[in-house]
Amino acid sequence: MFLKFESEVGSLLQDAIKAAGYEVEMLCLETSDYADLASSVAFKLAPKYEKSPKRIAEDISRKIRIPKKTLIDRVEVKGPYINFYVNREFLNQTILQILKEGERYGSLPKKRQRIILEHTSANPTGPLHVGRGRNPIIGDTLVRMLRCAGYDVEVQYYVNDMGKQVAAIVWGYDNVERNALPKLERDKPDHDVVRYYRKATEIIAERPDVDSQIAQILSRYELGDSNTIERFKRVVNKCIDGQKRTLERLDIAFDRYVWESQFVMDGSVDKVLGKLKKTKYIKQEDGALVLDLTSFGVEKDFVLTRFDGTTLYTTRDIAYHLWKFDHADIVINVLGEDQKLSMEQLRCALKILGLRKEPKMIFYSFVSLPEGRMSTRKGVVVDLDDLLDEACERAYIEVQKRRPELSEKEKRRIAEIVGMGAVRFDIIKVAPEKMMTFKWEEALDFEKQGAPFIQYSHARACSILKKARKIGHGFDSSLLTAPEEVELIKKMALLPSIVDSAAQDLKPYVVATYARELAETFNQFYRAVPVLKAEEALRDARLSLVNCTRIVLANVLNLLGITAPESM
Repeated sequence: MFLKFESEVGSLLQDAIKAAGYEVEMLCLETSDYADLASSVAFKLAPKYEKSPKRIAEDISRKIRIPKKTLIDRVEVKGPYINFYVNREFLNQTILQILKEGERYGSLPKKRQRIILEHTSANPTGPLHVGRGRNPIIGDTLVRMLRCAGYDVEVQYYVNDMGKQVAAIVWGYDNVERNALPKLERDKPDHDVVRYYRKATEIIAERPDVDSQIAQILSRYELGDSNTIERFKRVVNKCIDGQKRTLERLDIAFDRYVWESQFVMDGSVDKVLGKLKKTKYIKQEDGALVLDLTSFGVEKDFVLTRFDGTTLYTTRDIAYHLWKFDHADIVINVLGEDQKLSMEQLRCALKILGLRKEPKMIFYSFVSLPEGRMSTRKGVVVDLDDLLDEACERAYIEVQKRRPELSEKEKRRIAEIVGMGAVRFDIIKVAPEKMMTFKWEEALDFEKQGAPFIQYSHARACSILKKARKIGHGFDSSLLTAPEEVELIKKMALLPSIVDSAAQDLKPYVVATYARELAETFNQFYRAVPVLKAEEALRDARLSLVNCTRIVLANVLNLLGITAPESM
């Protein structure tokens, strides 16, 4: 309903600007603390027409004619701002729309564009760690947002199965005795894989001959040796199976796993190299093939092949992206900030090859814990598994404190829901490019800051409806006139608009902010007006409002990949 209101405002404003004798492309509409929609267009017009913004706003306002059938109640000018307000019809229709659409509320019409969104794509060398924990959570939330916004999205995990690190693990499984490894810390296959990786890394540092053996293994794999391929697949699948188990706890899944080796085996990489060799940007350095990208403003050369002719991950990434653009209209990558240079090199290579489109990049800063940053190679890491376990244990303490009467099984079930929601929300609420430190007291805040507060608001709505036992089918929404009721309806009306803007700008934290604000608005309503003790007609109307809130809270939590519990 808000999108319809916004469209009506835009149309009226556009006509009024023209009628007042002005011309402008941007209407500068945005939500405001003082109005349902406000336009600051007068600021934009002032320099061109050499008038004060206030005078221009008044000129435009005088030309606005509100039709009878509309969602607009009135227009007011305050200083240089033109403020628009919704009418009673907007409020009534919003409630009816939410109740009619239910779990579909917030979803936008289907779009024709196909999207391939790649996220996580961690090296298959061991378990996922906290430092890169933002990647799958940001990626999955983007997927949920984009699908809700009407896009056809395929989620991909790009498997780096041809790296030297994987070859080292293959060598480790063939040459390292199990009794020489440290004790397995967790009964998961990715935790077994990382033991071999770390041990092989230690041996390489002591024995240079092992490094050459690993290079030979990698070369045989790239040349298509069937026995070597089978050994690589076994190791990589083992690691990915373990990572899948971790991500399943966070309700994260992929539509397709794309192995980078396919682009070597099917000749795609050779075709890319063949085309690049014919360009003016190619050169050789010490036997290696490189692209000189200085003309693009990139000082560091893009290495395509090693001195022995084998390709690099970045080279194969070119072929992968060409393949992605053959299968989608929009390509989105979620990557750590340490990948900015390689992605800029990739963009340049795609331009050289004549591709007019380019991938959209979401770069994120790494997560740290209060104890400090984490290493990725020496075993001094905090695994994502450990963080999730800790979240559940801390959530269990809260559940035990608040609901001691529950069975042990139910306490553990709720603790898992609360713990996973806390991790997801605390990570997604911060803009990806900003550094963040994961803090337990914020993540598990039941009062206002964390996911538990939003989940608890949903559970409270469910509890009210359960106590009411039944809601009358006929209710008069025009009875909902208290400021807290009106504010709650307006806040719920924003969800489709929030989905639209968050999807267009690829900013999932906008949804997190909205979820928290909605929960706060509902709690203000709950504290201010009685529901179950109100007289019958008003009770039915308020129960319908509570039911709407339950629906919208559940929908927005689902957008964030967080379970909406009926009790906590």
